[in-house]
Amino acid sequence: MPATIQVILQEDVPNVGASGELVKVRPGFARNFLLPRKLAAPATTAQINRLNHEKAVAVAKADKAKKEARDLADKLGALEIKIAHKVGEDDRLFGSVTSKEIHAAVEAKGFKLDRKKIVLHDPIRQLGSFEVPVRLLSDVAATLKVEVVKK
Repeated sequence: MPATIQVILQEDVPNVGASGELVKVRPGFARNFLLPRKLAAPATTAQINRLNHEKAVAVAKADKAKKEARDLADKLGALEIKIAHKVGEDDRLFGSVTSKEIHAAVEAKGFKLDRKKIVLHDPIRQLGSFEVPVRLLSDVAATLKVEVVKK
């Protein structure tokens, strides 16, 4: 009887592994716990090949998304946005410039961007030029130049 067998996890199992992972476990643990509860499937050659193919496809999709995000970051870095806002005495804004307004201005220029990716810690409450970070992916970011002018 083998000391360990290989199974492919169907769900995350604490202290064993994550879903989709190929792990070696004791035969009794697999036979009595993982397989009856449908937490794992036997690691046949066909299943291992399918798993490797799915991983390769996922890596290719991630690379493509990263390339597209870098291209968009380059375009956003060169983009300058002017937002006209009402001002009162001493050139103070009525209200503030929020990420929603910045998002609308970016989309008006023809770029598709999720509003949640604009990282504006505090709303802009004065006239002037500002650099607003945009986090496209976890490791791809851009800086958007925003100029707030009088209306």
